[in-house]
Amino acid sequence: MDTVTLADIEAAARVLEKQIERTAFRHSRTLSAITGAEVWLKFENRQYTASFKERGALNRLASLTPAERRRGVIAMSAGNHAQGVAYHAGRLGIPATIVMPLATPFVKVRDTKRFGARVVLHGTTLAEAAAEANRLQAAERLVFVHPYDDAKIIAGQGTIGLEMLREVPELDMLVVPVGGGGLISGVATAAKALKPAIKVIGVESEGYSAMHQMLRGQPVDVGGSTIAEGIAVRDIGALPLSIARNLVDEVVLVSERRIERAVAMLLQIEKTVAEGSGAAGLAAMLAHPVLFQGHKVGTILCGGNIDDRLLSQILLRELVRSGRMVRLQVVLSDVPGALAEVAGIVGRSGGNIVEVHHQRVYGAVAAKSAELLLEIETRDRAHIGEIQAALEQAGFPARALDETA
Repeated sequence: MDTVTLADIEAAARVLEKQIERTAFRHSRTLSAITGAEVWLKFENRQYTASFKERGALNRLASLTPAERRRGVIAMSAGNHAQGVAYHAGRLGIPATIVMPLATPFVKVRDTKRFGARVVLHGTTLAEAAAEANRLQAAERLVFVHPYDDAKIIAGQGTIGLEMLREVPELDMLVVPVGGGGLISGVATAAKALKPAIKVIGVESEGYSAMHQMLRGQPVDVGGSTIAEGIAVRDIGALPLSIARNLVDEVVLVSERRIERAVAMLLQIEKTVAEGSGAAGLAAMLAHPVLFQGHKVGTILCGGNIDDRLLSQILLRELVRSGRMVRLQVVLSDVPGALAEVAGIVGRSGGNIVEVHHQRVYGAVAAKSAELLLEIETRDRAHIGEIQAALEQAGFPARALDETA
């Protein structure tokens, strides 16, 4: 197939019916107030494998012949496609091998194995994992299930757009995370067929902006560290790119800091866990407010598979950025009772000390002085100023150390 049609997506919807979750699509009053847009969230992080990837994987697996099912399938993935293929292959009795980059988050490797797949860790990038998957596919005569450059995969992902527009037909804009292009090409196909005037906006991280560059005829230059590994893709599929050229209105870029903030906001406001790629749509609305303000915007929380340690780091960093946690450097005389006096001032000012480091030897501190590093929970940045003022009034100069980018 050299294209995907609304009929293909409707056929995929029939295949998927009662085999996956019909995820909620809900209006967010709070995020609407923050962004100035009418924001609707599609909770694909509530799929059984916590990702939209189940849709395309199941649609592709359902198309296999009996002989192909016996031979088994292979896929390369940074995690979510792996779990979708592994889970539904296991349900259908199809042997599955998944090749994953070495840096894939542990939670995704663990869950892929739990679904019964053979996991091969290879390479530092998805492209290197793909090369190994192609080698194994040829050597073992397996059926390759591509994560995005496949019409059946694209049609399966397009069922999300079908559900969004049929549930909330008044939407006039969709913002969709972009990795290899399978999701946005499927959603755009469904959305433009149902409502030609709707705008479809893609979002990529600044370090992995392959579609943004390709649509402008620029040479692709991507790389670096990102918390949105689900969309950290160097190569856009040929079929998704062809569809995107015709149907995607714009691709915008977001910084790591915006993605981190979006992950934290979704947890704090919507009480839902999104991985970096799953929060990219909200990150775009925060980074480019003028583009979305006044529109009825649907976005897809496309995945919720985030490492616990990474999530905790994101939340702590957001506390620092918002002024709800601070490190204060305080120099005081090295005399009995000074530390207790400082702690008392912080407490009376409403701060909660969670960690203290007290040292007399290192740095530029004078021989009869000591340096305190206090980690304090605070209400906001104004509260930090109040605590600093109270300390300084008592003769304890205090400097805030804000080292989070």
